[in-house]
Amino acid sequence: TDLVATTDAHGRVLYLNRAGRRMLAIPEDEEITSLTISDMHPYGEPALLISEGIGAALREGVWSGETLLLARDGRQIPVSEVILAHNTAAGQLEFLSLIIRDISERKRAEEELRQSEEHFRSLIENVSDIITVLGPLGDIRYASPSVERVLGYAPEELVGASAFDFSHPEDVPSIQAGLAESMRQPRATASFEFRFRHKNGSWRMLEATGKSTLHHPTTAGAVINARDVTERQEMQTLLHQSQKMDAVGRLAGGVAHDFNNLLTAIKGHCSLLLMDLRPQDPMRLSIEEIDKASDRAASLTQQLLAFSRRQVLQPRVLDLNGVVTETEMMLRRLIGEDIELVVHRDPRLGSIKADPGQIGQVLVNLAVNARDAMPAGGKLTIETRDLELDEEHTRRHAGMRAGSYVLLVVRDTGCGMDEDTLSHVFEPFFTTKEQSRGTGLGLSTVYGIIKQSAGYIWVTSEPGQGTTFEIYLPRTAEAAPGSADSNAEPAAPYGSALYGSETVLLVEDEHAVRALVRRVLERNGYSVLEAPDGAAALRLTQQYDREIHLLISDVVMPEMGGHQLAESLSRLRPAMRVLFMSGYSEDAILHHVVLEPGTDFLAKPFTPDALARTVRQVLDAPTAKPGDTPA
Repeated sequence: TDLVATTDAHGRVLYLNRAGRRMLAIPEDEEITSLTISDMHPYGEPALLISEGIGAALREGVWSGETLLLARDGRQIPVSEVILAHNTAAGQLEFLSLIIRDISERKRAEEELRQSEEHFRSLIENVSDIITVLGPLGDIRYASPSVERVLGYAPEELVGASAFDFSHPEDVPSIQAGLAESMRQPRATASFEFRFRHKNGSWRMLEATGKSTLHHPTTAGAVINARDVTERQEMQTLLHQSQKMDAVGRLAGGVAHDFNNLLTAIKGHCSLLLMDLRPQDPMRLSIEEIDKASDRAASLTQQLLAFSRRQVLQPRVLDLNGVVTETEMMLRRLIGEDIELVVHRDPRLGSIKADPGQIGQVLVNLAVNARDAMPAGGKLTIETRDLELDEEHTRRHAGMRAGSYVLLVVRDTGCGMDEDTLSHVFEPFFTTKEQSRGTGLGLSTVYGIIKQSAGYIWVTSEPGQGTTFEIYLPRTAEAAPGSADSNAEPAAPYGSALYGSETVLLVEDEHAVRALVRRVLERNGYSVLEAPDGAAALRLTQQYDREIHLLISDVVMPEMGGHQLAESLSRLRPAMRVLFMSGYSEDAILHHVVLEPGTDFLAKPFTPDALARTVRQVLDAPTAKPGDTPA
């Protein structure tokens, strides 16, 4: 089936077999005296190669190579060719012999194989997962190019090394067990997760499946497909942490709300008793101690409400630099002389919308936490600046939204925290301090305030490397009128006397609180109508034919809340003033946890004096004219 031909010393064909005629598409009856070697090969590179081949045959006696054969019908046929030089006894070239084999099928098979290899090579090189081949003892025999994108190593840096040398020591036993399992059962797939050291020194969590290829001579090990799930696991951890914090927050907020009702009654009756007792009465000291204990309990409940995001905020447009400036002097006294306080304020800082008192509380709590972390002294840095968060940043910080923010950074050079402590740092009552040094509510209060202000808080720390808190508060386009205090509302005028003769409608579902408020109001001369819920208040208002000057209502009540009641009554009694009271406002939570501008509010627990003053203030406030903006 091969082409066999002979030529004279000048390359003219003397003989061509039948297979050669078929290959060159030359009829059997056609003369070949004019056919030359050059005619049998395409012009260009193939012809040049044959010329070089003839020269080699003349020197060596034989030449072989692969080239193209040119058929009479124009086809170019891939061939392997052998040229032999036959010399005379005198060493002169007498003729040449050619043996040419059609290798088209082989070339087609090679091209198909090349394309197939290229296809699979492209898949392996562009796959996002890492594909490795491990020997039975964990030695890395192959690593796909994706290992450099995921883990920072070039494949050649890993090949020949042991996978266990790069794996977290705690995870090595599970990897060995998974590898052994896959080796024992060639058709089974073993799954396992482990931490692998990135080239930059960090640990990445890999989710892997392994399958034995011991039966395959080209691999003779296990093929491991691994995927980087670090970010997914971090997001799951953050989600679980957020769910846990929300659950604890709901519990804490509910307890604090109910406890505030009890404290209102306790503190109120203590105050009334103290008013009635003579200064030298032996019972006075005991009642004063009860009152002080109530104050401490009230402080704890306020912190719980801050953590649970159920306190009532009164946000204003403010300059964060102003809050920092106003708090700075107090912070210097708070942290002591052995701690250096450094403040960097961005002079072009944008405005935020937040409760200035609560933001000040955030700074105080973080400063106290930093002071306790630096018992031998150190440096506390507070920094403000504007920041634009893009999608890339929010991907690294699960739960955050891209946008414009004002960043508050509080950094200390203290003892720092390990990973376990960091995972609990915002939980209420969690503390690493001695029992006598705090309640463990400082950072949980900070967390609640920032979350309730629609912001985000992140903490980074390492043992011995200090701690950094980053607080992101949404930037507003509204301009702050100078400083935080410049936003403060002027105190509404009220008479020096706390007595009155007006009629007050009191709506409170907690009997002890309702009884206390009624007693205080009646002692101060007011006429009191009381109702345990909104429906009863509506009926009472419809039946009462004289003027009602003031509605005092709890915000959270069964079936009908205080806001809904006030709206309903405003249609019946448009001139009636409204004063809300609550330990926290669930209704406000549903409306971004803020009071509407101009709303009068009294936080529980309160004293009889505070109640009387607030009632007088609300009643004596000037009547708003049409078109006026509430203060």
